[in-house]
Amino acid sequence: MKRIRAAIGRVIVGQDEVIEQVLWGLVAGGHVLLEGAPGLGKTLLVRALSAAVKLKFARIQFTPDLMPSDVTGTHVLVDSPAGRKFVLQKGPLFAQVVLADEINRATPKTQSALLEAMQEHAVTLAGERHALEEPFYVLATENPIEMEGTYPLPEAQLDRFLFKVMVPSPSEDELVSVLGRTTGRESKMPEAVIDADELMGVRNACRDVAVAEPVLRYAARLVRACDPTMPEAPAIVRRAVRVGAGVRAAQALVLGAKAAAISAARMHAAFEDVQGVAKPALRHRMIRSFEGEADGITTDAIVDAVLATIPARPAEVSREVAASRAE
Repeated sequence: MKRIRAAIGRVIVGQDEVIEQVLWGLVAGGHVLLEGAPGLGKTLLVRALSAAVKLKFARIQFTPDLMPSDVTGTHVLVDSPAGRKFVLQKGPLFAQVVLADEINRATPKTQSALLEAMQEHAVTLAGERHALEEPFYVLATENPIEMEGTYPLPEAQLDRFLFKVMVPSPSEDELVSVLGRTTGRESKMPEAVIDADELMGVRNACRDVAVAEPVLRYAARLVRACDPTMPEAPAIVRRAVRVGAGVRAAQALVLGAKAAAISAARMHAAFEDVQGVAKPALRHRMIRSFEGEADGITTDAIVDAVLATIPARPAEVSREVAASRAE
């Protein structure tokens, strides 16, 4: 993990938190959705990551006229010594690190072409199932300020992403460093510091990270508190959330906590690891109500309120919930 961070850091200025969360997704075996304004280095980050881990990289530029076959591939008729036959022309999805650039610019039909690959790590073409080469990792980017001519991802597809990572604007010092690097000679991609076999070993180790029952129960209570129909839900959730987080959110919390523990060179996940991955794991799995949108309450603010209301120690839960209801 340290070697990968150092390799990416030679290309990307700052964005330490974003890099860390992307690495959590890589280690946990989940996919990541990156959201940020243009020019913040999202595409460069993905390219640097694929170079550092020595994986096959493919970029798909999503546009309104992109067809599903442009993503998955199709069978084409070719001439051979034995006569004409259909041959599979594999699409860019047959890679290991796939950058789905501006995914919200493609139609829902094309967006759905990713669903099977993301969930099953396979593609079905003409009734034949083709397994994708492991490790398979999808990083999609979204531009939040460009809404005309876009197709927002449906909740079912958002739920397939382990994390949603927000890419912030750089600070003044970081921007100065970016200008120095990008206005001179073009910098090279980092050298590979880990291969596919070693990465699969790290993924297996991530699954073996120990999680005590109190930590599992804490993750379950956080997810239940994000559901307005649950008694644990604080007042802000009941007012600002229409549909709460589900089972995949709890799985993302635990897997993310395991990845955070691996990143910190530990083989056990703690309460702090669950808290650290709460925002990227939960922010895209809640649908705000009309009141929440009208009041400008973000899902990050809701997650902060849930973390403040639901303590890690179960003995304090009833007292904290009662106080929240009284308010």
